[in-house]
Amino acid sequence: MGLVNIAQILEDLNPIKGYAVVKLNEAFTLRDAGLKKPILHMGSFSEDELEEMIHRNITPMVYTPIGSMFDRMAEKFQRSIPVHMCVDTGLGRVGVPHHQAGELIEDFARRNSVEIEGTMMTFTEDPDFDRVQIERFKELIAKLKSKDVPVGMMHAASTTPIFMHHDAYFDMVRPGMGIYGIYPQQEQRKNALMNLLPAMSVKGRVLYVKKIRKGESAGYGRTYVAEDDVWIATLPIGHADGYQRRAAGCAKVRINEKLYPVIASVSASHCIVEIGKEQEVHVGDTAIFYDWQDGSRPEDINAACDISVYDLTMHLSPLIPKLFV
Repeated sequence: MGLVNIAQILEDLNPIKGYAVVKLNEAFTLRDAGLKKPILHMGSFSEDELEEMIHRNITPMVYTPIGSMFDRMAEKFQRSIPVHMCVDTGLGRVGVPHHQAGELIEDFARRNSVEIEGTMMTFTEDPDFDRVQIERFKELIAKLKSKDVPVGMMHAASTTPIFMHHDAYFDMVRPGMGIYGIYPQQEQRKNALMNLLPAMSVKGRVLYVKKIRKGESAGYGRTYVAEDDVWIATLPIGHADGYQRRAAGCAKVRINEKLYPVIASVSASHCIVEIGKEQEVHVGDTAIFYDWQDGSRPEDINAACDISVYDLTMHLSPLIPKLFV
């Protein structure tokens, strides 16, 4: 949907503390676009990159013993550098292992070059093991506080844990998919905690409509063979645009307030829907691949086709024209 576009929508909302990105060029792009709120860079960086981050007021996430690097930067800039300490409580991706985290955080806290602005972790999203992670994190924080070691703002929950673990909200949360009004998992949609409405839709114009006779086929490999005379419509979106191949045979597309099944095969630039015995659809009609309406939400495609909402949304081509309303 466009990094800058989304950030500009969020910029003036009071509950939004700032932005978290994993790629450093994204952080630079936000600053270059004039975004003022704090930016947390949750990826790796070199010393030269750290210098540029400090110039642009971008906060690094730290989980390795690189305190001396911050000493040099603080001397150069004549001020302390804010950081967020990342603790691995079991995900195994990045972060100082929880049983070693106290030593590292204490080392950073002793340095005048550093200000610990936050301490963070990430869940595995395994319900049982998440409880273990919460206890590990809380135990670490308690030990640090007992020694008067500053930990800053505590944060752990992305969208799914927001629904799963109310006791892990701490000082702030890091919603991702939830920002777009989409439930990552079906059970969350049934949960009354939040009523999310998708903030994005994918639409196209009907390209071609025709009637095929019984026994005639459509799609590569003749994956669809008409059981009777039937109208079909060709739509100008395919897997090169990010519309998943697995949508054929299970997903539905909304045209003129009616849902029509995706049939045959999803090719690079096209897909086909079955209209029925009557020509209810015409060239130029708007086809909604998904939006906020029940029956055509990304979660509905997820339920029908077992396609992750992340694949449906994050794999969309950036070349698709966008309209912000």
